[in-house]
Amino acid sequence: MQTAIRPAVGRNVVVVGTQWGDEGKGKVVDWLTDHAQGVVRFQGGHNAGHTLVIAGRKTALQLIPSGVMRAGVACYIGNGVVVDPAHLLLEIARIEQLGVEVRPRLFLSESCPLILPFHVGVDNAREARRESRGGGKIGTTGKGIGPAYEDKVARRALRVQDLKHPARLEAKLRELVELHNVELVHWLGAAPLDWQPMLDAMLSAAEELRPLMADVGYRLYRAHRAGDNLLFEGAQGTLLDVDHGTYPFVTSSNCVAGNAAAGAGLGPGLLHYILGITKAYTTRVGGGPFPTELDIGAQGTVGHHLSTVGQERGVVTGRMRRCGWLDAAALRRSMIINGISGLCVTKLDVLDGLPEIKICTGYRMGGRELDVLPLDADEIAQCEPVYETLPGWSESTAGLTNWEQLPGNARRYLERMQALIGAPIDMVSTGPDRVHTILLRHPFRA
Repeated sequence: MQTAIRPAVGRNVVVVGTQWGDEGKGKVVDWLTDHAQGVVRFQGGHNAGHTLVIAGRKTALQLIPSGVMRAGVACYIGNGVVVDPAHLLLEIARIEQLGVEVRPRLFLSESCPLILPFHVGVDNAREARRESRGGGKIGTTGKGIGPAYEDKVARRALRVQDLKHPARLEAKLRELVELHNVELVHWLGAAPLDWQPMLDAMLSAAEELRPLMADVGYRLYRAHRAGDNLLFEGAQGTLLDVDHGTYPFVTSSNCVAGNAAAGAGLGPGLLHYILGITKAYTTRVGGGPFPTELDIGAQGTVGHHLSTVGQERGVVTGRMRRCGWLDAAALRRSMIINGISGLCVTKLDVLDGLPEIKICTGYRMGGRELDVLPLDADEIAQCEPVYETLPGWSESTAGLTNWEQLPGNARRYLERMQALIGAPIDMVSTGPDRVHTILLRHPFRA
């Protein structure tokens, strides 16, 4: 009997943040895209922000996958992403103004839920209500992400595919606006919204978006079978995951590696390597517990150093990020949840010049010793970090591209981090440009 010849298949890598987001995933994805033929976003919306620095030029992306800055690479927006049509078109236009070809290689899943003005209105009105009642804001970006995911789960969302059917679009939109106006007016005390301007804007956007619409899951399957390497780009970070993060101070989607399959429409057996991205210290934006947090306001303190040298401001909101020592106990939780194959440590150069560096190895809480981050946000707030102190280094690590070039104490810091977390460090980022990278083991070849 003749043996069937199987086609060559590609290798697929998932990139996820292992902290509270802002770990530098965009730069790493851009660097890895040199070995990929496609990059896939699988969750979140334009509440995520990836900053790339290429040949000294800074570019911020929110919805379009970071691979767009590499010529010829296909970019996919999977069904797990919520899409604001107006923002997507503005982002496309902004990138095209840089001379980058976007539309012919951007594929938008027809199953993506749409973010509409009433989602934004509800999002902001809820945050204002929480603050006025003394409960404190969750710290959302105000982009309407959470309410859009609520409509998806409630099986009433408008989706990209509805843009192809004007009559269906109008009927569903009118019903949704009526529903959300009830909350806006009678619960949140805000003004009602009119459906007609929304419909006009969506019909206009539909003409531009129609050529981008695609069956993304099937396209990815065919690309994989044809031998393409695919890179799955997560947004936010593991500790912001709606199931596994510091709930309720979380985002509205699953940020973990397993969701790359569900959010893109490809089987989990085709996720070959999981790359976890972590800063050499810890940051978070918005509310919620943060055991290793330091004061960033006082000059001369470590917190101020991390904030200023690291230029720690949110890409989307511009808010100052909270900063603290590396939390290895929290990272252990991320390793477990994601099944990390290897780590990329970013912003190592921010620690240059510190006389000593601390790592949180566990916590004390109510007389108990804990070696991993608890799941309950109230319990996390009660955790007292247990620190291990390592000597710092005075030499600069900025821009280094070889492990042996690193100062001895910098290598020892990374080796201790690796031992505490239980995952190998395969890459180290020593600066914002794509060339500022130390490679120990390549994810597409490991």
